[in-house]
Formats: sequence, structure tokens, C-alpha cells
Amino acid sequence: MSTPLSVRDRAMMETLYSTGMRRMELANLNLYDIDAERGTVMVRQGKGKKDRMIPVGDRALAWIEKYLAEVRPDLMREPDEDRLWLNAIGEPILPAWVGDIVRGCVDAANIGKRGSCHLFRHTMATAMIEGGADIRFIQAMLGHAKLDTTEIYTQVSIRKLKEGHSLTHPARLERAPHPATKP
Repeated sequence: MSTPLSVRDRAMMETLYSTGMRRMELANLNLYDIDAERGTVMVRQGKGKKDRMIPVGDRALAWIEKYLAEVRPDLMREPDEDRLWLNAIGEPILPAWVGDIVRGCVDAANIGKRGSCHLFRHTMATAMIEGGADIRFIQAMLGHAKLDTTEIYTQVSIRKLKEGHSLTHPARLERAPHPATKP
């Protein structure tokens, strides 16, 4: 059964997965930071006090729109500070709460991993690299100042590269039975 807060929580997790933003960045989003028409999110004063505009996927936007239409109006209290995410009593959600909410959902999903917001950030970056995204694009999305910081995600995806290489490279060897064994 879907509750208003579960719709909000799903919208937050879809946004984390789609954008790879940090929990602080997610918590600090304002209504005007989402541009559904252009499919972008403006992250203001992210790590290092830098702003960046990043793409957000259609699925995340659909959940944000559902939250905005069906949930946020009932949570909102005057004066409305224009924060996107509100808690059950209408206050802007805090980064620590985002972490607690996401951790609870990850635990409830029983996926065999522990974690919170950074799990979504890591998964997004790894999946995009494994899908062929340029590492500099990932660097811009994640807001990394140095490419070295982003390169950790290429290390994770090496197993996928090895698997693909083993299955498809024309110079692969078929393992012949050892000469000492007889069929």
C-alpha cells in the first residue's frame, strides 16, 4: 500500500539514482531547481560550494511530479520556503533524515547490501560507465573537481569489461583438455 510519505521517499530515491547527487544536495533542492521540461536539476552550492546543472531521467521526474501533485500540497505549511522535500510536519527535510529514510528503504528491500544515499550515487556512476558513458560526463554529473576521484568507478567496472572481453574477443582461446587427460 502506498502512503504519502512512501511516494515522497520513492521520488527521492529515484532522484538520487537518476542524478547521483549527494544527500545534502538532494535535501537542499528547491522547487525551482527542477526543470521538468528540459529534464534538468540545478544543484546549488554542492560540495566545494559549486553549482552544477545535471540531467534527471524521466522516471525520476514522473515520481517528482507525482509527489508534487499528490503529496507535497498536504505536507506544506505556511510560510512555504519552496524546499522541494518536506517532512511529515511540513518542514524542509534535513540531510540526516534523507540518509535515515534511504537506509531504511534499502534495508527493507533486502537486496543484500547495506548503505544509504551513497549507494545510489555509486550504482548510478558504475552503471553509466558500464553502459559506455564517458568518464568526464560522470565527473561532471557527480561534481568531482578531479578526474582521479571519478576513476574509482572504472575500477569497479573492470570485471564487466573482462567478462565482455572473454565472451566476445575474436582471439580468445578455447580451453583444450590437458594432454595427460584422456577423453
